Amino acid sequence: MASLAELRRRASLDERGQVRIETARFSSPLGGVGVAVRLGRLCALGFHEQWPLLEHGLRFRFGDVDLHPTDDPTGVVSRLRAYFAGELAAIDTIAVDLEGTEFQRTVWNKLREIPCGCTMSYRDLAAAVGAPKAVRAVGAANGANPVSIVVPCHRVIGANGDLVGYGGGIERKRWLLKHERAQLVP
Repeated sequence: MASLAELRRRASLDERGQVRIETARFSSPLGGVGVAVRLGRLCALGFHEQWPLLEHGLRFRFGDVDLHPTDDPTGVVSRLRAYFAGELAAIDTIAVDLEGTEFQRTVWNKLREIPCGCTMSYRDLAAAVGAPKAVRAVGAANGANPVSIVVPCHRVIGANGDLVGYGGGIERKRWLLKHERAQLVP
């Protein structure tokens, strides 16, 4: 029989019964970035100005949370820094913890299949998830992605090749795609 301490550890609860989430912030070529990691899995990533909304999402999802600042939870910050330094595959194996509808999770999983250096249109993404008429729903799921960059929503573009719809701003999307040497033609 597991002890109370072991049960809390398994559930990632601290001694006060709060869900423990490790957080870190760092500077990137695109500005400040914040990450949140629970049980070794990335559950939130966003730019500085997005962080209050992401933190609200963590509280909504997990309830009473203990956001515990640390330098490099599970090596996520190191891998993101390596990605920004040009080691593009460094983020490919970051484990994620995503909660959403079944449709959102399907879209997010498909996003992780878009290779670095490639783009996909919203229309093609909708077809790839088996919902070719659900282009707007795919766009909404893309926009609700809580771990941008690692779940590469920036790789989705308009059917005509235009850069559209990125919560971090079009200039950041452009930078990320240029950084990944992506062709902007779908």
